[in-house]
Amino acid sequence: MTSRRTLLKSLALTPVALASTQIFAQRPQKSTSKILFSLNTSTLRGQKLTLPEIIEIAAKAGYDGIELWIEEMKTYQASGKSLSSLNKHFNDAGIKPVNAIGFAKWMAQNEAVRKDGFIQMESEMGMLSEIDCPFIAAPAIGASEPINPEEAGVQFAQLLSLGRKTGVMPLLEFWGSFPPFHTLSQCLAVAAAANDPDARILPDVYHLFRGGSGYEGLKLLSGQAIEILHMNDFTTTKPREEQKDSDRIYPGDGVAPLKEVAQLIMNMGGTKILSLELFNETYWKQDALSVASTGLEKMKQFF
Repeated sequence: MTSRRTLLKSLALTPVALASTQIFAQRPQKSTSKILFSLNTSTLRGQKLTLPEIIEIAAKAGYDGIELWIEEMKTYQASGKSLSSLNKHFNDAGIKPVNAIGFAKWMAQNEAVRKDGFIQMESEMGMLSEIDCPFIAAPAIGASEPINPEEAGVQFAQLLSLGRKTGVMPLLEFWGSFPPFHTLSQCLAVAAAANDPDARILPDVYHLFRGGSGYEGLKLLSGQAIEILHMNDFTTTKPREEQKDSDRIYPGDGVAPLKEVAQLIMNMGGTKILSLELFNETYWKQDALSVASTGLEKMKQFF
């Protein structure tokens, strides 16, 4: 009778067994992310420029895209100009609108307010589709108490369906200083509760610090979870809880662990858009092209 040891030896020599050994011996090759750079228009807000002027400056500085604000688009339209003409500015400059910042109250706990928020969001998605902008930020503005992840997940799933309908997908965003929804863990819980293959989040280096999330949680994210990351930095010259958006500074000028964050982003694979989002009044007093160029150079040192 064939012994168990003899049988195992014979199996180890079979082609199937050899192939299995080779497969498990091979280490999977990590893909490296493709990095694109974007300028959030808030970075140049103090210079009081028009959207076409910001587009021109971003192109001259060497950015791939722009994050604009819905209110800026509405101001542009109010001046008598069409969104198709704004789209032409982007095309002529050779850069893309990559995301837009709006404040529709789609996650409000009040049902009537939430309904109006969805109506507003659909309207704004329609505007963005006219300029071929693929994403819109979806913060939890309107919420008045801590978010219930399961309930908010249902609402986010509805918003994602609306995004597929309009062609402009929402990116779930959390703000570090907004008590109802201020941590990465809350954001991930809502995104998971949506149970939707298109669920994405929009992290921000400053908000990860300001809300107390830290950066280790980014290690839990797959490459599909992030399309855009807001880039900035901060100091510890004042307590974390007292810091404001205006305290943000250029990437690399503060204490954020940007080398480690950059490595995590690079290891995720796919295309990642790094968008410079600052509200620093000191920069607002400086030459706009110089600020944009400096910001891009500061980001590129990490990528």
